Amino acid sequence: MRFKKITGLVAVATVLLAGTVATGSQDKPSTASASGSIDDIVEKRMNEAGIVGLGAAIIVDKKVVWMKGYGFADKQRAVPFTPNTIMNIGSISKTFTGAALMRAVQEGKLSLDDDVNKYLPFKVVNPYFPDERITLRHLATHTSGVADQPSVYLGTYHYGGDSPEPLGDFLRNYFASGGKYYSKENFLNARPGAQYEYSNIAAGLAGYVVEIAVGEKLNAYTRRHIFAPLKMENTGWFLSEISLANHSKLYAAQGGFSVPIELYGGTTYPDGGVRTSVADLSKFFIALLNGGEYEGARILEKRSVDEMLRLQFTDAKKPDNIILKEKNSGIFWATKRDVTRIGHAGTDPGVKTEMLSDLSKEVGVILFANTSNCDHEIRKFFDISDDLWKYAATLR
Repeated sequence: MRFKKITGLVAVATVLLAGTVATGSQDKPSTASASGSIDDIVEKRMNEAGIVGLGAAIIVDKKVVWMKGYGFADKQRAVPFTPNTIMNIGSISKTFTGAALMRAVQEGKLSLDDDVNKYLPFKVVNPYFPDERITLRHLATHTSGVADQPSVYLGTYHYGGDSPEPLGDFLRNYFASGGKYYSKENFLNARPGAQYEYSNIAAGLAGYVVEIAVGEKLNAYTRRHIFAPLKMENTGWFLSEISLANHSKLYAAQGGFSVPIELYGGTTYPDGGVRTSVADLSKFFIALLNGGEYEGARILEKRSVDEMLRLQFTDAKKPDNIILKEKNSGIFWATKRDVTRIGHAGTDPGVKTEMLSDLSKEVGVILFANTSNCDHEIRKFFDISDDLWKYAATLR
């Protein structure tokens, strides 16, 4: 999730709406196919949840065996949602930041266990533990002690376009004493490594460290080393980098209505800024599940992928608040469903996404929805996910 602890974010975003109200259950295009049973199930779930558009892919043994779109990318214009429809994917973006981080480590430009202050032009110091260093591994496993201040983090969303505030300027103001966003409460009263606390701003900081170390902006670095080799032609970090004509509209489901949300960018873009399609993301996911390679294109050495995907917490070394049978973490790589699935998920206004594999890396499911639900209705999205996992079992 990209906005953990900020439960009012969708409600705030609703104030910034664009467009007209449309019902969530009418004018649905036909999707009859050979997979009619799964189509019927997905469409029924979408209607119940008020989801306007949805795309999904199933991966078996490192190959896409099923891929489809349902509903609308733009309901008002009746544009269908397809596997090539672009949309922002929320915190799944962190896996790209993780891959870039491991690429920089592979190139000898970074070490996961270095103090981040070795690279930064400003100091990041936990005021409660000023003598304790914060490392990139801490940032990437959400154990750095960096906390997201909701009132500040909400301000990083820029509706109507890409954020005009440079990432480095925001981070300096958040972490440097005297900065306009600085507060002791930007940190936990816990030593680095002692507590697990999901932090988007920590991910933004990790992405910024990569930029400094490689001497290139994260969007350009990932384009050269990930997007281009994998031929991810519908992928970028900013609205200015992708085809807006192929970008899905975003919606909030509220009381049986689907309410359009204006497109937005984020200042801390390494935590959730990637815009891609189901088809493109499948290539990246397969590459990670396949030791860094997809159809002859290698984005990382196998040892780098192994470290990224390795579960970092053990009985001997874990945060105090982690129960290993319930949660673990790789390098911007997460466990879900009580450590039965691995990958990442994403949540933002108008966005709910999943990119998950089983622990054996034999089966994976990617799921995009261009509609966000209220907290008490989010279960309906997970019902669709469960249905796809059941369907995946029949395709093995």
